[in-house]
Amino acid sequence: MRRGQQLMNNDIGPILEDWPHDEGQITVRKIRGADGQIRIQLRVDLGLLQMATEGRPDGQKPHGFESLLAYVEDLLQRHQRTHGTDEGFSIDAEQCERLRAEAVQYYYRYLSEFVLDDYDAVVRDTDRNLRVLDVCAKYADDESDRFVMEQYRPYILMMNTRARTNLALKRRRPKAAQRIVNDALGRLRQFYSRFGQDDLYKHSTEVAALEELAQEIEEKISPDPVDKLKRLLAKAVEDERYEDAARLRDAVARAARQETQR
Repeated sequence: MRRGQQLMNNDIGPILEDWPHDEGQITVRKIRGADGQIRIQLRVDLGLLQMATEGRPDGQKPHGFESLLAYVEDLLQRHQRTHGTDEGFSIDAEQCERLRAEAVQYYYRYLSEFVLDDYDAVVRDTDRNLRVLDVCAKYADDESDRFVMEQYRPYILMMNTRARTNLALKRRRPKAAQRIVNDALGRLRQFYSRFGQDDLYKHSTEVAALEELAQEIEEKISPDPVDKLKRLLAKAVEDERYEDAARLRDAVARAARQETQR
């Protein structure tokens, strides 16, 4: 009888009724837990997911580490210190399966963080999941474990790029944002080429999204001020306005220095 009463008291139905699921939308919010810590809640069709904002989303610490990946990376570093090389280090099928399951937790969190405009956290968690792919691709015992997660690399890279681009644009550095997108497109081209799927590059939804983002950034970039100053300088020299030319030459030098710092 007491067990039934406990289950009734733990019913989350009222919470779900006050926060309906919106089909086709990613519905996310932050709440303060009973321990005073901030949590992320993601509404899904059959309930909600609640995640910690730091460390592993479920709050667990495998083997006392922040995550299973952190534990595996520590094992790798110890192996390298002992042997002077990573040769002979490997990850068995069970570890790979657990790493994949852990990566799903981080996927839900970085998806939620993106909706919440927490781009620094998105970069952190997508960088982290890209490391999972790298570790499995290099050290998994079984060949299938080395490649099973590679299908997700374009999506993770796209989300990482979108977050880093948003951060650059917030800092009013559109040219830096442009470089970030172009670098990601180059990495995606290399990815498809590595697997002999060059034709898939132009059909990739991730590539299409980043190309659209690149176009949006291009529209934000004003004409190059250095080029404008150079044209004015050439005109001043042509008109033999040498004092103006000297002033413009200094302005060109200053503008070029500022450009390299962006």
